[in-house]
Formats: sequence, structure tokens, C-alpha cells
Amino acid sequence: MMPVSLPEVLGISAVLFILGLISVMTRRNAIGILMGVELILNSANLNFIAFARFHNVDVTGHVFVLFIILLAAVEAAIFLALCLAIYRHVHDIRADNLHELKG
Repeated sequence: MMPVSLPEVLGISAVLFILGLISVMTRRNAIGILMGVELILNSANLNFIAFARFHNVDVTGHVFVLFIILLAAVEAAIFLALCLAIYRHVHDIRADNLHELKG
């Protein structure tokens, strides 16, 4: 089995980031936007792990990854709770219809 090089891992991470960015920019559904943000955070995780692995850094990259995973879990829980509250109020979670909540 051939080892994977750093540019290959960074290419995969860039593809994940671009897919997440496209998902955030084009989705109308709030859940689709959340999935795009999660893809962006996972691409950052992949970058941290790749640089920690290929540059023989201590556990700094791994600690950052743990914090990002914690941040993503908290963000997902809060976002889903907000989606439920908005759905109870408006009966729709499309992001372009949320301007009705202003007043």
C-alpha cells in the first residue's frame, strides 16, 4: 500500500472545503446550511491532522482537532434547537423565509 502524501491530503481537504462552501451559499434549507458548515469544519480538521502527521509536530494539531470537534457538536446542538424553535413559530425552516422573525 502506497503512503498518502501531504499534497494529496490537502487536495482532499480543499475539495471538502469547496463543497461545504457551495452548500452554505446555495442551500435554502437550514439543515443543508448546517451540513455545509460541518464539511468546512471537517476540512479544517483534516488540515490540522495532516500537518501534525507530516511535520512531526507534538499533539498541538490533535488538541485543535478535539476543540473543533467539540465546537462542531455544540454548534450542531444549538443550531438544531434553534431550528426546532423557529419551526414551531413559523412552520418553515427555509433560510430565506426567516426575515419574518424581525418583528
